[in-house]
Amino acid sequence: MSSDLQQIRIGLTNNHPCSYLKDRMERVAVAIDTQMHPPENYEILLANGFRRSGDTIYKPHCDTCSACEALRVSVADFTPSKSQKRLLNKTRDDVRWELKETMDSEWFALYARYIKARHCDGSMYPPRKDEFDKFAHSLWLETRYLHIYQNDKLIAVAITDFMPHCASAFYTFFDPDLTLSIGTLGVLIQLELCRQMNKQWLYLGYQIDECPAMNYKVRFQPHQRLVNQRWQG
Repeated sequence: MSSDLQQIRIGLTNNHPCSYLKDRMERVAVAIDTQMHPPENYEILLANGFRRSGDTIYKPHCDTCSACEALRVSVADFTPSKSQKRLLNKTRDDVRWELKETMDSEWFALYARYIKARHCDGSMYPPRKDEFDKFAHSLWLETRYLHIYQNDKLIAVAITDFMPHCASAFYTFFDPDLTLSIGTLGVLIQLELCRQMNKQWLYLGYQIDECPAMNYKVRFQPHQRLVNQRWQG
């Protein structure tokens, strides 16, 4: 951990069933000190493997498992792959996006469909507006909502946190009936936004190689993973 963080207080949750690997238990370390909340301090925590849920800053701290590895993409060095270029070309004519300070009024209907179709056995089911607001909103970060439209119909919302030198892809939900790789498209747009804003990194959360739904993250090259508290390319 960075020397800037040596003195922060950490609390540990109890062990509970893992949300991603069904045969394992998980617990997290929570940063207790509120002085770590300003964006420039949270940026340091991101670089040390932390994430947020609402205003709570945490990182995995499991007893017998280290499957979760923070992953970030170098914005300046990123080059889209052939399949990513095909996706951009395929959506060029009928897909557009807008970055907004609040979500469109139809967001919850889209979110509810997504949760019911993709995560009906997860902690966010059944979908509730108040619970999602607690999860997504932060009092101390610049959070924006990337809206993706196809033929003027809202098909995805990618929530993004912005800090002085980086951005964090916080959460994305989308139309579950679409065959497009919406998760990939959302990250491609977020990388373009980061390039326009001169950000160094886009953080994509945790990568778990045993979780197939996360494998799209490793296709953004070059990227780094945090392994044993060292970023490795």
